[in-house]
Amino acid sequence: MQILLAGSVVLPLIGALAALLPAPPGLKGKNPDQAVLRHGVTVSGVVLAATIALAVGFDHGHSARMQATTDLSWIPALGIRIHLGVDGISLPLLVLTALLTFLCALYSYFNMPTGPSPKAFVALILVLESGTLATFAVLDLMLFFLAFEMVLIPMYFLIARWGGAGRQAAAWKFILYTLLGSVVMLLGLLLIGLKSGTFDMVALATDNGPKAQLSHTVQVIAVLAVGIGLAVKSPMWPLHSWLPDAHTAAPTAGSVLLAGVLLKMGTYGFVRIALPITPDGMHTFAPYLAALAAVGIVYGSLACLALVRTGAKGDLKRLIAYSSVGHMGFVLLGIASMTPTGVNGALFANVAHGLITGLLFFLVGGLKDRLGSTDLDTLAGTTGAALYGRAPRFGGLLAFGAVASLGLPGLAGFWGEMLAMFGAFHPAAGLSRPAFLTFMTLAGLGTLLTAAYLLLVVRRICMGGTLKAPTSPKEAGGPATAPALPDLARYEYAAWSPLAVLTVLAGLWPAALLGLTNPAVQQLLGGGK
Repeated sequence: MQILLAGSVVLPLIGALAALLPAPPGLKGKNPDQAVLRHGVTVSGVVLAATIALAVGFDHGHSARMQATTDLSWIPALGIRIHLGVDGISLPLLVLTALLTFLCALYSYFNMPTGPSPKAFVALILVLESGTLATFAVLDLMLFFLAFEMVLIPMYFLIARWGGAGRQAAAWKFILYTLLGSVVMLLGLLLIGLKSGTFDMVALATDNGPKAQLSHTVQVIAVLAVGIGLAVKSPMWPLHSWLPDAHTAAPTAGSVLLAGVLLKMGTYGFVRIALPITPDGMHTFAPYLAALAAVGIVYGSLACLALVRTGAKGDLKRLIAYSSVGHMGFVLLGIASMTPTGVNGALFANVAHGLITGLLFFLVGGLKDRLGSTDLDTLAGTTGAALYGRAPRFGGLLAFGAVASLGLPGLAGFWGEMLAMFGAFHPAAGLSRPAFLTFMTLAGLGTLLTAAYLLLVVRRICMGGTLKAPTSPKEAGGPATAPALPDLARYEYAAWSPLAVLTVLAGLWPAALLGLTNPAVQQLLGGGK
């Protein structure tokens, strides 16, 4: 188990280095570019297999206990250790990261985005995977910060070199926002470590451990500093403005990974660091976090409604990016409730959002490949794009992703948002229940607005005039009908079907995920007891 966890983190780095080296003669094949893309699929596939093996070997009966741990001294003078481990909170995110990276590598093998050498593309994807997996696996505050920062450079270059229109400005906005947030976060992490005498996250999470050295004032300052960095990555309104530009400009694989796993790093930090290590400071800021989360839910939905209007020239990728602001608002609301119900809902919503939004960004990428644009007015024309008639399987899968995203009962998107609102209905002791009831009401309004804009997207993109071939010369000379489109290709089935299947399974069997997270959440909120 130790080898599986450590190997999952290190192997992508080795694979990234190997991708930049010349391929052995027997592995070059007919096309060197395809050879390196095949290398990316192979390495990410091995990492996915390792994380699945880790999940199978995980002791599900003791999911609150750190397992597969590695604890080695790294910088003794500063007390920094290479400390890795996995519990019921981090395991689902490790598997989600490995799955989405493998599906992106598989999709890119058949549909490489336009840009520089595929060698650099594959290497950046693998470095990004390693940094994300490390973020969810490390148990040292300084290592967490290093892993947290490790993903910024790969994502910057993925946007700047393989992105679409406006990619340079979007990449700079992404890197500046996240770096500035990270500088403040580093100060908060150093404050915790210096005042407590350790950077060990497991030791700090226990009530009778080094956390006792942290006064209320220190905890408040630490939560404010650390929370700013985590909020930028989450992304929390009003620190979200980098996200729509980054998503709109990023290539398909970049958008999938950005929405599916990078946003989860911020909310995971709140659960792993802010809640257990600085509970008093978190209690002070919880109402403000909940208020900003509720505003973000409504704001994201209203922004999407504005984009979907006819004549607004809204971009479908931008719309899904703004929808992420709303969906991640539910995650932050659940965390702010500081209750087991709310935090479990936040963790479930994290995974559900990764599956559903990852699928939606894949579909939007496929739509752009087919029609050359993601502008809603261009796609829909005057009567609707009529995907149901032109590419029925593609249109059906897009509609499935939309109804999953709006939180239809029986699909993964429902449970996390419902539990987050339940957490707000009965927040932790000491938090203002009237205030949280107001936030819950705003979140409920957000679900209605979400349903409205996503159903409008389905109406404009999937529906439209009936398409039929002309049966006579007279009909042939009539109004032009939209041509048929290529339906789902085999590689698209392979890359997208797992996300759809897991969305259904998580919706029908939520206990599989909640059974993992709940014991760990109970212990985390109970001060290690």
